[in-house]
Amino acid sequence: MSVANPAVPLQNPGKDSDLFDYHLVDTSVEALKFDAAASYQLPNAHAADCQHPRNDKDDNLLVVSPYTARSHLLDLSTVSKECQLFAKALTVMKPVRDDYATATYQAAFNWECVVEMVRTLCWGVGHSWPAESFYIVVFRSRVPPTTDRSHLGMMDDVSHEEAMESGGLLKYWFGVPDESGRNLATCLWRNREDAKRGSAGAGHQRAMMATRGFYTEWKLERLRFTIGDGAQHWSIDEWEDN
Repeated sequence: MSVANPAVPLQNPGKDSDLFDYHLVDTSVEALKFDAAASYQLPNAHAADCQHPRNDKDDNLLVVSPYTARSHLLDLSTVSKECQLFAKALTVMKPVRDDYATATYQAAFNWECVVEMVRTLCWGVGHSWPAESFYIVVFRSRVPPTTDRSHLGMMDDVSHEEAMESGGLLKYWFGVPDESGRNLATCLWRNREDAKRGSAGAGHQRAMMATRGFYTEWKLERLRFTIGDGAQHWSIDEWEDN
């Protein structure tokens, strides 16, 4: 997989004028998590019911998480073409079952729709998709239902901002705790090196220390998302270090 330096624009990245302006995205956290609201930046995803004018700003900014402030957005000019297309396709990502917190990762989300969007986007720009792999982190947790999560949310906001500044984070999603307090959060990264760098920030380290006592259960999973040649097939498997 091609790797770029974090937050450093690539040579001649081009202007993503096919994006709607991120200010037009529904900023409701519920819509961003469960209705794939960020996908409304992609005109070809909602051509029938989205008539916004095209983005006329040379900023290439894409909503890639439930956070929509500018500092939380992905600058597409800092990643490769394949990462640009995958990040755009991930805007349609959403859970397909209520028990996503405990279901297998492969079954919890609409991955077939994501890969179909990769194919659609490639066709739209005349790009031949090569086989690519991406790094996934899954965090499953459980906190008592009576826990005040406002502090957790503030620390998460800071950690995500750090990760975006570090570079290479293509998608961040987290759900809502179920009735027993179980939840799932996940990051899809350009590669493992980006993930290591993104989790090394001071804010992330403070959050890990401060929240350690909140969780009655927690589990970390590392996975590999592979999309084959032409985006004709895909797989999500356990990550194995080379």
